[in-house]
Amino acid sequence: MSAVHDVKLWSNKKERQQYENFANLFALIKTIEKLEKAYMNSAVQNDTYEVSCTEYVAKYKTLRTALVDSVPDVQHFMATYALHCPSAQHRLHVGIPATIEHRVNRPADQSFAVNVAECVHNFIGAMDTLKLNMSAKDQIAPCLDDLSASLYKVPQLPNNFVGKTTLHVWMDKFDSMRASDELGEDEVRQLLYDIEISYNAFMHLLGTSGGGM
Repeated sequence: MSAVHDVKLWSNKKERQQYENFANLFALIKTIEKLEKAYMNSAVQNDTYEVSCTEYVAKYKTLRTALVDSVPDVQHFMATYALHCPSAQHRLHVGIPATIEHRVNRPADQSFAVNVAECVHNFIGAMDTLKLNMSAKDQIAPCLDDLSASLYKVPQLPNNFVGKTTLHVWMDKFDSMRASDELGEDEVRQLLYDIEISYNAFMHLLGTSGGGM
């Protein structure tokens, strides 16, 4: 009878860390899928769901930074390990909880005017960041995250609003970059242009709707 030998997946500390990150990513995607289903089935309160989802999305973004070289495409990772988690895939692509994406009304919701002011603040903050010649992911991506989240707090904005769709494209790009990776000069210029176009569209909607969209 032949001896049974353990099969090692790694040969050094770096490879071991990589496989541990793979396992964490796998578990995180499965957890978000279960959370999304619990929310859709009303098995979890809106506030609890929103807090948990925000935490998991933040952890996902941290993991993506660590795995940017070994997992450049999360969809490919999910296919490789037979992860059929469409709800989690959508949530991670959007990057915010469903309660914010679809703006579920709650008694403690901020007023329309406050939400609009927050959007304007984040638009200007993102543009100022680029005008100060900041081009690294860890300098720009947080501004785009804040701007995206604030736009979803204004329920009067349609889902196909140019600001939302444009930000998704750029956030997907940053998702595959390291924290220290920088945009090229042409990319910074294009991003600034895209944000300015989105800001003008936002202000135009405000004006044509008489302040109530």
